[in-house]
Amino acid sequence: MQRQKDTPVADAEATAIAVLGWLAGEPEHLSRFLALSGVEPGMLRKAAGELSFLAALVEFLMGHEPTLMAFCEATDIRPETVVRAHAVLCGPPASDEYSSW
Repeated sequence: MQRQKDTPVADAEATAIAVLGWLAGEPEHLSRFLALSGVEPGMLRKAAGELSFLAALVEFLMGHEPTLMAFCEATDIRPETVVRAHAVLCGPPASDEYSSW
């Protein structure tokens, strides 16, 4: 019997792929993502199969609320869905990350 992919991981991957699809139609945001990530445009297709790249897509949205909200408005994907995808793909923050606050 073959195991199916975990639903939270599959959902997170689908959200990240939706981000990539949205970025493809948003040249300004795509250029910013490519500049920040260091990914070459010709590498996008290959990179889309890597979890670290999918995590970077979601991290890109999480790092800039106006971009997150533009994505959510354009795709009808709720911000909470992006937050869950971020938690699945990037993991929870380190326990000491906010200790200096």
